[in-house]
Amino acid sequence: MNHAREFHTALVLTNGKVLVIGGYGGSVLKSTELYDSSTGIWTDSGSMTSARHHQTASILANGKVLVNGGYDSSYLNSAELYDPSTGMWTITGNMNYARCYHATSVLTNRTVLATGGSNGTSSLDSTELYDSSTEMWTITGNMNYARDYHTSSILANGKVLVTGGLAGSALNSAELYNPSTGMWTITGNMTYARCYHTASILANGKVLVTGGANGPVLNSAELYDPSTGVWSITGSMNYARDYHTASILANGKVLITGGANGPSLNSAELYDPSTGVWTITDSMSYTRRSHAASVLTSGIVLATGGLVSGSYLNSSELYQP
Repeated sequence: MNHAREFHTALVLTNGKVLVIGGYGGSVLKSTELYDSSTGIWTDSGSMTSARHHQTASILANGKVLVNGGYDSSYLNSAELYDPSTGMWTITGNMNYARCYHATSVLTNRTVLATGGSNGTSSLDSTELYDSSTEMWTITGNMNYARDYHTSSILANGKVLVTGGLAGSALNSAELYNPSTGMWTITGNMTYARCYHTASILANGKVLVTGGANGPVLNSAELYDPSTGVWSITGSMNYARDYHTASILANGKVLITGGANGPSLNSAELYDPSTGVWTITDSMSYTRRSHAASVLTSGIVLATGGLVSGSYLNSSELYQP
């Protein structure tokens, strides 16, 4: 990449290019850049209006990218839009609450749901919706638990599953958002409290949660069954890790890369949903945590940036399944 960064976001655009946004590389970044998989070359794109890290980014139905929240010199409620056709950013409506370490999901009705996070003083239970047709945010139902560093997943039935996170200590709670009512309901607790974890929706509709921390860093993984609302333990990863990435491959397996367990890791492993077993796969060329991973249209996985031993990385590498 042209800029070293961690805590950035990376999205595969509708044109197949990868957009990397913001993050931290010794200072908070407003720079963005594009990876062209046909050439393997990175080019700078338009800079955001606000520098930010720990923001979230969502691809809208019109192909534009919505970025919201995060942190610069303060916790941000601002949001902005990237237009891939021009490479330019424009300001859009502010969120009602400043939030960092939050999560967003694009709902089936094409609105974007922002959940929780921190405002620098406390963890938040508030949630709000972005309507791209009006460019406005509206408040929706509060979660039952305030949380940041959680995950948010769209289930096949259109509901949103939020898992774990942090609110003074790590949480094992999970809850569901119903877009038709705007209400949250408690669902089954995870077996382990965890934050800094990942959540992946498998082809069978179940949700795989991996690693994270609740004091010690975890190698455990568990599955949520939307039909029962119950969690069950599945095979443990070979390495405990947090601040890692999880990518769903075309063959249905889940690729976990890097993260940290004290030192940053270069190890990668694969989860097979048909057996519940993890197997070691080829290690990355660089140890990295708080990086990003993107599944390209070719099925190859692109890992970008991250942190190792206090150094911010501008390297990127490709994994061929």
